[in-house]
Amino acid sequence: MIANILDGIVLGLQFGLLAVGLTLVYGLGGVLNLAHGQMAVAAAMVVALAQAAGLPIWLAAGLGLLAGGLMGLILDLTILRPVYRLRGEARVLLSLLLTLGVSFTVEGFLNWRYALGALSLRIGGGAVEILGVPMRRGSLAASAITLATFAALFLFFRYTSLGRAVRSVIEDQEGARLVGIYPHRMLRLILVLSGVLAALVAITRAMVTPIDVHSGLSITTFALIVTVVGGLGNVAGALLAGLILGIVNAVAADLIGTYISLIILLGAAALTILTRPAGLLGVRE
Repeated sequence: MIANILDGIVLGLQFGLLAVGLTLVYGLGGVLNLAHGQMAVAAAMVVALAQAAGLPIWLAAGLGLLAGGLMGLILDLTILRPVYRLRGEARVLLSLLLTLGVSFTVEGFLNWRYALGALSLRIGGGAVEILGVPMRRGSLAASAITLATFAALFLFFRYTSLGRAVRSVIEDQEGARLVGIYPHRMLRLILVLSGVLAALVAITRAMVTPIDVHSGLSITTFALIVTVVGGLGNVAGALLAGLILGIVNAVAADLIGTYISLIILLGAAALTILTRPAGLLGVRE
């Protein structure tokens, strides 16, 4: 059981970071990005191709992060332009349809061009014992990177003027506009950041298990579930929900199987919507 919990924590940290980009984009601009998982997979393929070309891992990873951020910027400058002209449910629905189309397009291209492509990053060295359980160094490295990223995000949103500007737009878009903050610029920043975070999750996940061109749908699904449970626009909520759902998923997968564990996660999301629509750490209206 301890081994399952530790595996769940490793997975949950990545779940949480995966949801941060999605939840901030939705909380900031009412845009539901269903291409989030495909952005992660595409960035992973960039890293894999860079490695195959002989580049050192640190440079290949940097190119992957750059590719993720660039995809977020391209979305903002192209497909999401008509979405920004709408308000309310119309904006959400149009963003859902357009980004779903982007997801299908990216997945189709990757399956056509790199059908057997996958990213796997092996961290050398023997296992490290944690609470009597041998843990792979890749899992520990991925968790350390994820925790450092969460710490950087907390500091950014709490102590920098740019981070506070983003938070003000999430809390009151019209009020932020009145004091000279441009919501569209903040949304562009967060879309780029979400692409970088998606790429980072793909890279850290590849330290634990391979990421292939078919992983996009599951990545998006997990991100949506954690976003719903954690609360929109809430980084701490994404971390908490990711940890809880990661542990639940790992334990359930070991006891009753992977497919049933996914049903349990979907049930948790549905229960959250019914009992606390704002999420675990969201603010009730």
